[in-house]
This record gives sequence, C-alpha cells and structure tokens, in this order.
Amino acid sequence: MFRIRRILDASAPANKACVEQVIAILKQRFAQLSLQELESLTEKLNNPLKYRFQCRLLVAERKSDQIQGFAILLYVPDLKFCLLDYLAAGKEVSGRGLGGALYGRVKEECRNLNARALFMECLPDDPELSPDPAIRKENQKRLAFYEGFGAFPILGTQYETPIKEGDTDPPYLVIDTLGGEFPERGFLSRAVRAILERKYGDVCPPSYIENVSQSFLDGDPILRQPRYPAPKKRSTEKVQDKDEIDRSRRIYYFANHEHLIHHVKERGYVESPVRVGAILKELVPLPFMEEKETRAFSDRHILAVHDRDFFTFLKRACAAVPDGKSVYPYVFPIRNQTRHPEDTALLSGYYCIDTFTPINKNAYAAARQAVNCCLSAADSVLSRSGVAYALVRPPGHHAERRSFGGFCYFSNTAIAAQYLSDYGRVAILDIDYHHGNGQQDIFWRRDDVLTISIHGHPRFAYPYFTGFPDEKGEGPGTGFNINFALPEKLENEDYIKTFRKALNKIEEFSPDYLVVALGLDTSKADPTGTWTLGAESYRLIGSMLGALSLPTLVVQEGGYRTRTLGANCRNFFHGIYTSWRPVRTKKRRRVTSGDRAAGRRLRHSVSRLDIEPVGKMVADTGVFSPEEVDCAKELVAEACERGASGSSYRFVFLEQGGDMLGYACYGRVPLTEGSFDLYWLVVDPRYHRRGVAAELLSAVETETERMGGRAIYVETSSTEVYSPARSFYLNQGYKEVSRLKDFYRPGDDRITFLKQLEKF
Repeated sequence: MFRIRRILDASAPANKACVEQVIAILKQRFAQLSLQELESLTEKLNNPLKYRFQCRLLVAERKSDQIQGFAILLYVPDLKFCLLDYLAAGKEVSGRGLGGALYGRVKEECRNLNARALFMECLPDDPELSPDPAIRKENQKRLAFYEGFGAFPILGTQYETPIKEGDTDPPYLVIDTLGGEFPERGFLSRAVRAILERKYGDVCPPSYIENVSQSFLDGDPILRQPRYPAPKKRSTEKVQDKDEIDRSRRIYYFANHEHLIHHVKERGYVESPVRVGAILKELVPLPFMEEKETRAFSDRHILAVHDRDFFTFLKRACAAVPDGKSVYPYVFPIRNQTRHPEDTALLSGYYCIDTFTPINKNAYAAARQAVNCCLSAADSVLSRSGVAYALVRPPGHHAERRSFGGFCYFSNTAIAAQYLSDYGRVAILDIDYHHGNGQQDIFWRRDDVLTISIHGHPRFAYPYFTGFPDEKGEGPGTGFNINFALPEKLENEDYIKTFRKALNKIEEFSPDYLVVALGLDTSKADPTGTWTLGAESYRLIGSMLGALSLPTLVVQEGGYRTRTLGANCRNFFHGIYTSWRPVRTKKRRRVTSGDRAAGRRLRHSVSRLDIEPVGKMVADTGVFSPEEVDCAKELVAEACERGASGSSYRFVFLEQGGDMLGYACYGRVPLTEGSFDLYWLVVDPRYHRRGVAAELLSAVETETERMGGRAIYVETSSTEVYSPARSFYLNQGYKEVSRLKDFYRPGDDRITFLKQLEKF
C-alpha cells in the first residue's frame, strides 16, 4: 500500500528527504537531464515567483517513507492551466498501476485548482519525426498511456518544430481537457507562449516562441483521434460531474469505537461513552462525511512528545488495576519529585495534575486507540491535503509531557501535530472551554509549531494554573504560544471577535497544516462551562476555519451536554465543508530560531544606498515589468534628492541582521485633506509569509495617523497573480471601493482599496 502526498515546499525535513528520492528517480529514468535541471526542483518548489508558476510535487510513498513514484505539476495561475512536467515510477515498481494512480491524482489536483486544461509534452510516434524504432516504441507506450486517460496530441500547429534543424523527436503538445470543451485558439496560444517562455526561455529564441504560439492562432488546432486500443484492465477515466468534484472535498473521519471499554460509572464523571454516540448520530447521515478505517501506529509517535517514564507508568499501572476498579490520585509530591512512590495510587499523584482522572484497566487501551485514530486522520491530511476528523475519547489536550489529568491520558492533538511537523509548519488552535495546557507544555520551546488557546480565564476555569495571557513560550518558542483567556460571562459576538484575532495570528504564521482541538463545552448549558455558543455560532466558527483553506485536522476534545453535542458538531463541520477549498497558495520555508535571532527594526530614513536593493527586491518578485522596477528605483532616488521636506514620497524599511526584508512607499495625495496613497509594498521573496507585509503596513498606518491622515488608498491589479495581495489587504481591514474595468489592459481592472483610520 502507498499514499499519494502533495508537497508545496522543500523546507521541512521529511519533504527534503522526498525531494532527494525524487531526484534519484529522475536520474534513473531521465539520464539526459542536466545536473542544473535536477537541482532546480527544490528552488521551483520554494520560489514560484522566480519561475512564474507554482510547482506541486505529488509523491507516492510507502509507510516507510520510500518514494515509489512521483508527478511534478506546474500551475500557471494567471492563465489557469497546468503543465505535467514529469510523471515517473522507480524501475522496480513500474507497470503496477502506480502511474495510473498518480495521473488520477494529478487530474484531481487540476480540477481543485479550477484549471481549464492540463498540458504535457510527449515525444512523437510518427516515423518521420522519430526515426529510431526503439525510441519510437517507448514514445508509443507513453502516448497510449495518456490516451487511455483521455489526453491526446494537438495537431495542426508548429509545436513539434525542432528548435535546431535536424533534431529528431520534437515533442507533441498533449492536452487533457479535464472533461471540458476543447479550448479556443486564443487561450491555446497564450498557454503555449507561457510554456515556452517560462520553462524553455533559456533555449527557445524569441522568434521561435513567436512562430509557434502564433501557429495556434493562424492554424486550425484539433485533437488527434484515438490511435491505440484501450487496455483491457483499464477503462478510460470517467469524467467527474459536479457532485463528484464536491466529493473530492469530503471530510474523512476516524472514530475510536474502542472507547466503550473506558466507562467510568462513578456519579459525576461526565466524560461518558454516550458522547461519541451523540456525535455519530448527527454526522453519519451527512453526505460529505465519510468514515475511514483506523490503522495502528508505533509507540514512537507517543514518545516523541511524552516522557518514556510516564508512558511506561501509565501502561503498567492500568494493567495492574483489577477489573471494575478505578484508582484516583490523592497524594501529590510537590516537595520531592525525585523519589518515586511504590504504590499505584501514590504514583498516580506523581504523574497526575488533579484528583478526578482515574487509572483503570481500560484507560490505557482506550487512550492508545485514540492516538491511532488521530495519527490515521493526520495521515489522511498528508495524503489528501484536505480535512479529517478524529472522533475520540478519552480526550487529550490536558495531558502534558509527563502528566495526565482532566480526563486526558495522552495528548492526542500534540501527537498528531508532532507527526505533521515533520512535513511543515503546524498551527494548533484549541477552542475547548478549558486551556490546552498539554500543547503549551509540549511545544513551549518550539518555533515551528504555533499553539493558540481560546479558553476561560484560569482564575475560574480548569486547569487553573496555566493559560494566562503572559505565557508566550520560551527560548526559540518565545511568541509562539498565545493564550486568549476570556471572562466567565461572555457574549457570543465577543467570542467571535476573539476567534477572528486567533485566525489572524494563524495567517501571520502561515502554517502548512492546521490542527484544531475541538471542544464543544463552550456551548450553552454545558456542565463544565459558562458560555452560551449555539448551533449558529458553531457553523460560523467552522465556516471561518474552512475559509483558511489549510490542510486541517480536527481532534475531538471536550463537550459534555449530550442533548446538543451532536447538533453543534454537525453545524461546525457543515460550516467547514461549505467554505473550505483546496489549497492553492504556495507555502514558504519554515521560520527558524536563527531567522529571528538578530531581531527586526523599522527604518524611516532613506538613502541612495537603498536604490539598488529596492530594485533587486522588486525584480526578484517576478511580478513587475522592467519599467516598473525602474519606477520603484526612481522614487527612492527622488526622495533622496529632495529630502523629507521636499519629497511627497515617504518610505519605511524593515530590516533584520543587515538584510532588507521589505519596504513600503506612501505619501499624501495632492490637493486632499488627510488622504494618503500606498504606492509600493514589497517583500523580499525569501521572507514571504513571515508577517513582514503586515508589520510594514502597520508602520505606514501609524505614520499616516501621526501626519494627520484619515484614509489610506491602495490600487492594485485584478489579475490572478495579484490575488494574494488583494486577500492580504482585505484581511487587514481594507475594503474594495472602486473597480475600473480594463484599466491596465483588456481583462486587467484597476481595483482600489480603502481603509479609514480608526481615530477619524
């Protein structure tokens, strides 16, 4: 068995290892590739602006992380098409259906991106173009493979014209229309020009590119008719209809059906088995929820976050308790923690943080299966880059590295987050009524896992001794633990405002994966909480989470009012499903402690030494034309020449350790009272998704207010490449106030955003 996982950057350790294996297969299967081309894969993943396409690596890997095959897909967002760069399997696994599985996953990715078409290049099967019979035979196999999935060469153009006269085997351009109509000639011509310029610009002369792309306008491009019989064991892939595309967004859930063995019947023990049944009753009928089988995982994943002595104690202590009995801790060794008691009850106090979480025969087994559910769900998130849900009890977010409590034995959320952190940056959002002290303790010194908890203030809410707002992390983790401690009585609207703040923190962190510790004890009349959230609030919360469109794992934590528990959970997932869309944004490399060690500083002065760094930064984004780069440099030069009193342009630079991370240029609009324009806001591509843009914009707003400004206007383009910029301004509180159609060029509108400054 293998899973197919998408990789959007090559920075995480597990992703680096995958890329190295992919390069090894490329060397094995494509011996003609240069070392430069092989080594460029990492940069293509990490720096899409340079290449003007987004690189997506799909890898088929076994549980041992051994890569069996891969596909490299290039997405061109401004034209909305995809190019399949490579699809290959290792020689030892070729011919076993892996290629078909990978190609099916490629098509799913294209549909999720709303791509108009999928292109690829295949060497020709025409004897006049491919005179060598051995080479032609391999070409025929490849064309027959893609034809079996509905992809055919485009005829009637000059695409297969050799770059150098006398060259053999020039490639066909093959197209998969993804179930849609054959595109019009204008789109084909623009797509071909983009392929030749962005992928082959270093080998294709401008005249060649012009002739080939023009041939799609002047000629009569058509699809070649089927030439190869369909394989007996593989039928042509069925075109997905709308309902099937929606099914690609299904939420997979993994339920701990072994939780029933953990049934503590003492009066007042609210963490009861009926909780899972109440939720399943509401989730099972939902068409977008689908249960998947849980598989077993090694203890090493638990030991990655929990102390081995604690793990061993819990396993042995549970096995030692007689059937039907429970042992509650009642002695807590705060004076001498170096001496281990011998008695099980006393040892419980050594490792426990309260008096109401028992040790019994089945606690370990139930908690261990809950971990398996969470890791199975995390694995699903890795494979599908979608949403998964671990419906588990006992819960886990109060279990710390070396302690249990609050009905929790193993920190399910933290174990899953640790598992995902091998593949990228992780944000944990705990929305249980009680503080997520387990995640805080485990990731206290980590900067690659952001921990956020929204909870009742510890002055009145369990666990009482953690969850204060000033607990921000330590060492490299300073600033990566955020606590929103809220009052005992709280209006739903105020909760939503805080929730929105938490989402803003997540967006600033720019994680690759999101883990949500879902506590439904924030609901009205929950026996362990004091707030009043209802079904509508949970649907809104789910919708806001889904709108992040991050690969998301939801882990069930608290929630004890069984009369409303299922309905609240149903509404939460309905909100996620309706707003979540497949991930389209490119993630950057992780922020390390070294990135932040030197500190950042804002500089408002400008000098001639800034001219060239500004020009290079603007050019490196890959978005702006040479004329626009020159304009950016000229504004710096003008500000230097005229000085602060004579120039209408103001600058702010964000620097760190001698590097310029980004800059903004702004100024008062002539002949207005208090209106300012933001002319440029540019971030070095190496520092994208680090909060640089937000910090610069905040500095601009502060200075504008100081200078008597009352409003800031921002103008930008409507094209796809500027979509991240538009989303950024909307997230920062700017509103679209005008749109001038075709202002820059046909199909490229000028959009104006406005923000009224608060004190006005």
